[in-house]
Amino acid sequence: LPSASPVFISPLPSQAENLLCRLQENFQALTEKLTLRNILFGTWEMGERINDLEKHVADLMTEAGVENSNEELGV
Repeated sequence: LPSASPVFISPLPSQAENLLCRLQENFQALTEKLTLRNILFGTWEMGERINDLEKHVADLMTEAGVENSNEELGV
């Protein structure tokens, strides 16, 4: 095997370190994006479920002959 020249060896650690730093930054950004997405999607999904629940309650009250309007229930 030919002997390695210091010119080619010395940049490798800094290149590897730079690559690892970039990978870590990208991983952190992706983690933050996924966390934010989960928070926003979870909040939206909960809001949709609450709206569905309110509508079902209003429908049941109408079927039962209760005289509350949809405005009073917030639907």
